[in-house]
Amino acid sequence: MFTDRRLTEAYNNAKVEYFDNTSKYIFFSDLHRGDDSVSDEFCRNQSLFLHALDYYYNEGYVYVEAGDGDELWEYPKFKHIRLAHSDVFLVIKKFFDDNRLILLYGNHNIYLKNKTFVKKNYYSYYDDYNQDYHDFLKGIEPFEALLLKNSSTGQEILTVHGHQGDFINDQFWVVSMFFLRYLWRFMHVVGFQNPSSPARNMYKRHKIERNYKKWIERHEIMLICGHTHRPKFPKSEELPYFNTGCGIHTRGITGIEILEGKILMVDWRILADKDGVLQVERHVMRGPEPIENFDFNKNNFDH
Repeated sequence: MFTDRRLTEAYNNAKVEYFDNTSKYIFFSDLHRGDDSVSDEFCRNQSLFLHALDYYYNEGYVYVEAGDGDELWEYPKFKHIRLAHSDVFLVIKKFFDDNRLILLYGNHNIYLKNKTFVKKNYYSYYDDYNQDYHDFLKGIEPFEALLLKNSSTGQEILTVHGHQGDFINDQFWVVSMFFLRYLWRFMHVVGFQNPSSPARNMYKRHKIERNYKKWIERHEIMLICGHTHRPKFPKSEELPYFNTGCGIHTRGITGIEILEGKILMVDWRILADKDGVLQVERHVMRGPEPIENFDFNKNNFDH
C-alpha cells in the first residue's frame, strides 16, 4: 500500500507535458556518473553515452533523465562529477539551452529535491583556469515525476525513477546512503555486492516490479521507470510497465524512445565490424509499438 501511495503522490505532483505523433523523447536512467575514480562505474560507458547524446540532440529529441543520473550518494561534491564528465555535461547543457531537458531525481540524487542544493551546484560553476563563474543549468527545476499526456487521445504515461515505495531506498535512504558512501563503495570494487540495491538483489527487484504492476493495474496508467537496472518492454497484452535499464552495464547502455507515436527499447554498444574496427551502434531491442497499444481505454491486459 505504501508503494501505491508514493506513486499516486508522484502522479498528482508530476510535471505535465503534452505529446503527439511528432514528439521525440529519449529516456535514460541510472547512469550513476561519478568522479572518475576506480569506483565510478559510468566511466566505461562515458564515450558511448556521449555519442548517444549527440545523436539524440542532432535528431531533435527531448532528453528525459529519469533519476540517478549523478551518483551523489557516493560522491557528495557535484563539482568533482562535473569535472570528471565535463564533455557529457556540455551536451546536457545544449539540451537545456534548447528547452529539451527534463531532469527527474531518484534515490541516489535525491538531493535535487533541495532547491538550495540545485541552485548552488547546477546553476553555475567556477572555472579554475579562467578564475570566473559560468552559467550551467541556470534555472533548472528537477521533478520527481513526469506525466506525458497525448494531446489527441488523452492517454497518460507516468515516468518516475522507480524508488518510490522501496523502503530501504525511499524513506530509509539516509541510512542506505551512509553504508554505500563509507562501506559498499569500496567493497564492490573487490567483488562484494550491496544488498540494498535492487540491481544486485533479484528478490528486491522482482518485489518492486510486482508492486509497480499492481499500481498500473489499479490506476490504469502506463509507466516508465528505472531503478532496478533491468530493461523491460512488455509483451503483447502484458501490463504497460517499461523499464529503461541502466547506463553502467558492461554490455552498453539501454533506454526507451518515443518516436512518431511509437515506443521502442534501444541499446547502444561498441561493436567490431568485419574488419575489426570498433564502432558505436544503436540497436532496437523491442518495438517499435504504437503507444495506443498500451492505452487501457482501448485494450485489455493480462494481470
